[in-house]
Amino acid sequence: MRTEHLPDPGAVATRAAERIAQAAREAVAARGRCAMAVSGGTTPWLALKALVGEDVPWDRVHLFQVDERVALFDDLSRNYFHLKEALIDRIPIPPDNVHPMPVEEKDLDAGARRYEAVLRGIAGNPPVLDLVQLGLGEDGHTASLFPGDAALRILEADVAVSGPYQGRKRMTLTFPAIDRARCILWLVTGAGKVAPLARLLAGDRSIPAGCVRSDRAILLADTAAHGVR
Repeated sequence: MRTEHLPDPGAVATRAAERIAQAAREAVAARGRCAMAVSGGTTPWLALKALVGEDVPWDRVHLFQVDERVALFDDLSRNYFHLKEALIDRIPIPPDNVHPMPVEEKDLDAGARRYEAVLRGIAGNPPVLDLVQLGLGEDGHTASLFPGDAALRILEADVAVSGPYQGRKRMTLTFPAIDRARCILWLVTGAGKVAPLARLLAGDRSIPAGCVRSDRAILLADTAAHGVR
């Protein structure tokens, strides 16, 4: 795993925007399109806001979600609400290139299969995303793959339903979908991440984050997450 140490969350967000824009340009140059998936969280949302100012061929980018809470479309707890506010409403991306997870559907498992079909239609079969941006929870989870959850053991599907976690079920990319990505970009900030980050860097497979492949990964972390004051 390649690592970059940055002074604060703002610097992590700025560097992440640069990395994402570069990956998008390279994917479009190589394959004519870029398929990327992004996570929720304060630092990722800062990164998405910074991404607005980067040189990105948005008409060739397909934007997916790494995970989403099961909630109504306009629920403020939805990752998509913040994704739309921070990025989608501020860039010239075609509406058909934006792919929110279908978490409003009554049959969530059927919704997960439909999302898989969309992934395959754009990123191949099996789908290979150009970039997946991940965060790290204090309990060692990433995406919506939580310690002890049955979704951790799903290897034959690219999208699954997990939880409930903090009172909500989630829809999430699974390890196979994440691991096939050409680039995995970790954004980790804050003193609460010191312990899980150390376990991630040690390759500790007893936490979900430690099960993600590391040979295609880039980690952007601030000094607080590294335990430096």
